[in-house]
Amino acid sequence: MKSRRISRTRRRATIFGAATASVVAGAAMLPGWNAGAAVTNDPTVNARTKATFQRLADAVFTDRTEALVDGGKSDRDKPLTDGFSKDVRLSSGTARNEDAALSTLDRRRGELAELGEKYSKGSTTVTLGATNVKGRKAQAVATETTTLTYEKVRGGEPGTTGFQARHELTFTADRRGNWQLTGIRPADEDNLAVNQTTAPQATGSVSVKSATTTPSAPKASISYPGPANPKNLTAGGLDYKAMAAYAKRYWSDYNPAYPNYNGAGAGGDCTNFVSQALKEGGWKHVPGYVYDYTRWFGNADIQSHSFVGVNEWSWFAQNSKRTTSLANVHQMDVGDVLQIDFDKDGSKDHTMIVTSRSQGVPYLTYHSTNTYSRSVASIIASYPDAAYYAYRT
Repeated sequence: MKSRRISRTRRRATIFGAATASVVAGAAMLPGWNAGAAVTNDPTVNARTKATFQRLADAVFTDRTEALVDGGKSDRDKPLTDGFSKDVRLSSGTARNEDAALSTLDRRRGELAELGEKYSKGSTTVTLGATNVKGRKAQAVATETTTLTYEKVRGGEPGTTGFQARHELTFTADRRGNWQLTGIRPADEDNLAVNQTTAPQATGSVSVKSATTTPSAPKASISYPGPANPKNLTAGGLDYKAMAAYAKRYWSDYNPAYPNYNGAGAGGDCTNFVSQALKEGGWKHVPGYVYDYTRWFGNADIQSHSFVGVNEWSWFAQNSKRTTSLANVHQMDVGDVLQIDFDKDGSKDHTMIVTSRSQGVPYLTYHSTNTYSRSVASIIASYPDAAYYAYRT
C-alpha cells in the first residue's frame, strides 16, 4: 500500500476569485474590511467570505474522502485545505486535527484493501446553510454529500456507496478580521459517515420495559469469513427484495408517511427507518400499548417504542420469533438487520438493514447518518471495538 504523505508544515497559497452568485444565494451583501489593518469593530461576513467558507468546508471533506480512494488524488503530497490562507483558512489546531484524520483514513484504506475492498474514485460536494455571526464567531451547518465508487476487487460489489452528513462549523476572526475554521463537529444525531474518524456517541433508547423479562440477543462474531448459513429468500411469505428497494428509495429522501426522528434528540431515525423497510416487506402490525415491547406498529400518527427504539426493536424481534440471531455478521443477507453497541455497555445504539450481498459480504443501508450500500467490512474497520448483533428476518 502507498503511504499518504502529509506535510508537517502546512504551506498555504492565497485563494483568488469571487464565488458565483448561485453559491452565495441568500447571503447578505455587507461591506468588507481591510485585512491588513487591525479591526476595532466586530467583523462582518459578506458574500465573498461566505463563499470561501463553503469552499474551505468542501476542501476539508473532499480531503477526507480522497484519503479513502485507492491511488489518484489521495496520494498527493498536500491536502486541498493547504490552498487557503489569509482571509479564510484552517486554524493551526484544526489543521493538526485534519492531518491526524487523514492519516487515520489512510490507514483505514489500507485495512480495507487487505479485506478485499477498495474505492476507485470519490466525489464530495458541500452546501453551506445560513451563517450566524455573533461578535467574532460565525457558525454555519455544512451538508456533505459523498459518493465512493467500489473498485471491482471480488467482483459483484455494488456500483457505489455514499452518504449525506451535516457538520456544524465554527469560524473565529482574529483582530485583523481574518477568519479561521476553529471547530468541526457533527450536526446529526449519529456520527456514522464512512470518512468520519471520531467515535460516535452512544445514544440512549427508551428503556421502559413490560412486566416480563426482556430477551437478550447474543453477540455476533465479526471474523471473516463466517460459517455458511444461507438464507432462503423466498420462505416465510416475506418480500426481502421489497425491503431492500424501500431502503434504497428512502435512504436520503425520507418517506413523508412517517415521522422523521433525525436530529430530534431521541436517538435518531435509524430504527424507525428499518421498521419501515420491514413493514414494506411484509411485517405486520401488532397493535397495542406504545410502551409494550411485545407490540409493534407505526404510521404517520403513532409509533410503538419497538418501531422506533433500538433496544425495544430487538426485544420485540426476539420475543415475537420474527428473527433469529446469527453467529457471525458475514452470514447476513438481504433484509437481515445489524445492530451495534458502540461502547459495549449492554444498550444497543444503532440499527441497519442489509440491502445487498456479494461474495460473502453484506452491504447495509441506514439513517442517521444517511448511508447506502456500506459494506460490513467498512463498518467494522471504523468501529472494531464495538459489539455487534446480527438478526435473520
